Amino acid sequence: MSQSSANAAALQEADEFLTFALGKEEYGVDILKVQEIRSYEGVTRLPDAPDYIKGVINLRGTIVPVIDMRLKFRLENADYSALTVMIVLSVAGRVVGIVVDSVSDVVRLGGEQIRPVPELGATIDSQFLTGIGTLDERMLILLDIERLMASAEMGLVTAPLQ
Repeated sequence: MSQSSANAAALQEADEFLTFALGKEEYGVDILKVQEIRSYEGVTRLPDAPDYIKGVINLRGTIVPVIDMRLKFRLENADYSALTVMIVLSVAGRVVGIVVDSVSDVVRLGGEQIRPVPELGATIDSQFLTGIGTLDERMLILLDIERLMASAEMGLVTAPLQ
């Protein structure tokens, strides 16, 4: 079984996703990882941090790293506006914030609505994607947020046990 089909099979139990926009695309993240949704606020910038790590915020006594997902996925820079939001996630015991253009809704996807990520060779890095969700005319790029946050370049959480 390939990694992407194993990920798609694992998602059949976790069938509710918070959807959000980055540019013209819609993404989904497992709703069980979402702690809260809040408006974007200024962050404290950390010296020598990669550009996609915007900085940190103090969230009720917890220092939370904040990642700009547009910069992480090498999309065009976003204008931060009143619609810009931060999704606070609880990933592998760590609290992390991600900045997105807007939050759409929560959707329920059955196993038949989740397709494996197509093999596109080296043109995209699909290791952080669990599948493509289809809902009527919508296509959702489903993120494996735990794998993304545990990746060597992010290093924000310890890697999940396989």
